[in-house]
Amino acid sequence: MILYEYPFNERIRTYLRLEHLFRRLGELVPSESALSHHYALVTIFEIMDVAARADLKADVMRDLDKHKNVFNGYRGNPAIAEAVLDQVVSQLERNFATLNGVAGKAGQALTENEWLMSIRSRAGIPAGTCEFDLPAYYAWQHRSAASRRADLERWSATLSPLAESIYLLLKLLRDADVPYKVIATGGHFQQNLPQGRSFQLLRLRIDPALGLIPEISGNRLMVSVRMMQHEADRLHPSTDDAAFELTLCA
Repeated sequence: MILYEYPFNERIRTYLRLEHLFRRLGELVPSESALSHHYALVTIFEIMDVAARADLKADVMRDLDKHKNVFNGYRGNPAIAEAVLDQVVSQLERNFATLNGVAGKAGQALTENEWLMSIRSRAGIPAGTCEFDLPAYYAWQHRSAASRRADLERWSATLSPLAESIYLLLKLLRDADVPYKVIATGGHFQQNLPQGRSFQLLRLRIDPALGLIPEISGNRLMVSVRMMQHEADRLHPSTDDAAFELTLCA
C-alpha cells in the first residue's frame, strides 16, 4: 500500500516538511560517499530554512504542553494503562524541556559558523559549490567518510530536539484515529466533515497495483479525492471505482 498524507493547516504542513527532511538526513549521514554527505549538508540548510519561522519553536512547545494536559486528564480512568500513560507524559515533558533549553530558532548555533554559512550562501546556486568557488569545502569532501560523518553528526545534533519533538507530535496525531475503507465512485470521493471536530491530517492508503494517484483537497467542512492515472506523460482523471483506506486525524 502507498500512503499519502494531506495536512489541513499550515502548522501540520510545516511539521510534515520537517519530518521529510529529518528522515532524508537520517539516511544520508550514515553513507560513505562524499556526494551523500554534500546532500546531507544541503538538507541541514533546508531544515534551517523551513524552521526559520520565529514562532515555530513556540508552536511545537505549545503542542507538546497541550498533549501533556490531555493525557493527564486520562488519569484515574480504569480503561487507561497508567504505566503507558506515565511513559507518554514523561516523554512529552522531556521533549518540552530539551527544546526549551535550545537558544533561539532551530539551527541558530550553526549560523555562527562562518565556514558553514559560506557554503549555505552558495548551495542554492546551480553548481555553486564547485572547487573553484569553495576550495575549503572541496577539501572537506576529500576527508575520510568517518571524519565527514562526525562533523555532520555534530552539526545535526543542534537540530535533534526539534526532530524528536516533531516525530513525537506526528506519531500521536497519526495514532489518534483508525482507518476505514471507502470507495471513490467513478474515480471521485467526497465527504463532509462532522462539525465540532478539528481535523488536522488526512491519511490515504491505496494499492499501487491499481495504478491510481489521488489528488486530495480539503478544508474544515469537507474533503475531496480525485483519482488520476499517469499515461503518456500526463495525468488523466480515472472513471473507475477505486477502494482505499482513509484516516481523518483530529
